[in-house]
Amino acid sequence: MLIRAPAIICASRAHGEHGAVVRLLTADHGLIAGYVAGARGRTLRPVLIPGNLVAAELNARTMSQLPSAKLELVTSRGPWLGEPLASAGIGWVTTLTAQSLPEGQPFPGIHGALEAVLDAICHAPSARGWARAVAAYEALLLQEIGYGHAQPPPAEEPWESLLARLDRQGLSLAKHLLADPRRDGMAARAILIERFKRIDGGAQ
Repeated sequence: MLIRAPAIICASRAHGEHGAVVRLLTADHGLIAGYVAGARGRTLRPVLIPGNLVAAELNARTMSQLPSAKLELVTSRGPWLGEPLASAGIGWVTTLTAQSLPEGQPFPGIHGALEAVLDAICHAPSARGWARAVAAYEALLLQEIGYGHAQPPPAEEPWESLLARLDRQGLSLAKHLLADPRRDGMAARAILIERFKRIDGGAQ
């Protein structure tokens, strides 16, 4: 197996003494796991940040083998990890993607939407703006994986109504997409929602 494709890093977990297993979302091949050698070195640590866009090459002798992965950084989300709201947003949407999508099934619409919501988190003028993108991304995932027809939030929905929408969607996500008790993906969402709720009606 040999795959060369643009990818979004959705998760990175230390493996062995020096490596890491990463989960990458590609447009044509879906979610793919791969082993990165030397992941803890100074060169690769800033590359393996969830949310980063990379040029990926994955190589395995058989389809059942965990492929080795070589990654080249294209776009870094690192500059936003020092901002509490942006960091929580990036952490949540990448965790949601890594834990809810089946591996090896292409979801090109979800790939494009994830890239768009990450761009919104990093470049929208306020968190109130990109919070709608997060809600819309959650709704898309629920729909694409087959759990209802959640509607994206309207552009002019009041902040309090958007928070209520996110609370309702959280119940569906916990029930359907992140129900596995061995992986507490909802913890990342709880951090983000708590930070959203600190925002009042002002333009934050």
